[in-house]
Amino acid sequence: MWKLNRHSAPPLFRCGLLPRLLFCVLALGLATMGQAEEKIVLSTGVLEPYTTPDKNGFLDQLVAALFREIGRQGEVIVYPTATERSMLNANEGVDDGLAMRVAGLEKQYPNLIRVPEPVAVNDFVAYTTGRRFVTDHWNTLSPYIVTYIIGWKVFEQNVPEGKEITLVRDADQLFRLLTTQRADVALYERWQGLAKSRALGIKVQVMEPPLVRTNMYIYLHRKHAALVPRLAEALAKMKRDGSYQRIFDRTLQPYAN
Repeated sequence: MWKLNRHSAPPLFRCGLLPRLLFCVLALGLATMGQAEEKIVLSTGVLEPYTTPDKNGFLDQLVAALFREIGRQGEVIVYPTATERSMLNANEGVDDGLAMRVAGLEKQYPNLIRVPEPVAVNDFVAYTTGRRFVTDHWNTLSPYIVTYIIGWKVFEQNVPEGKEITLVRDADQLFRLLTTQRADVALYERWQGLAKSRALGIKVQVMEPPLVRTNMYIYLHRKHAALVPRLAEALAKMKRDGSYQRIFDRTLQPYAN
């Protein structure tokens, strides 16, 4: 049996094993802590009022609150003009997933898993600066000069051939055509259009009903598959307890007035 005396040290100290063991335990603890606090980053293409530079948009606040519900951190980053790149990044695991995307992307991007509870409902609507008509069918657009943003599939696939169709690069060009009367109707998403027209100081009318109402979803890369049912449950809970509605009321509803 080993006996302690003033000229000897325990074997673990003599060979340096104990300090190294303590270091490994500490490093493992820190790594585990870091992994537990890893931030989940979701990309999106939606702009104000869904996302804002100060992170106070609807989607900014909702994603942060949603991930807090499951004990994680969540954040939204914006690719406003690179939709395909954001989807590829999510599919490849560069980003952790997507936010505010239509159902069915998993067919084209097999590494993505959709959280089945909708994160929002998008209304795709027609804007005018004076004309009023009922948009209960796509054919109601036929008599007018129509403009919409390049790459918006919902419009590419549904707008009928009519008087004229003008494609633009962004929302600024979209509403500029409308206010200069080079287009009769601008097609866009409801809340982003209301925010953009307000920012530009333009008075517009939203035609009703929406041409399309579409559920929008969060997708996660398959490495986060275990979080999918937890997020779906947490999102449903936020809708039941009123926290979802409170975020909506302070971020989106003001633009309806």
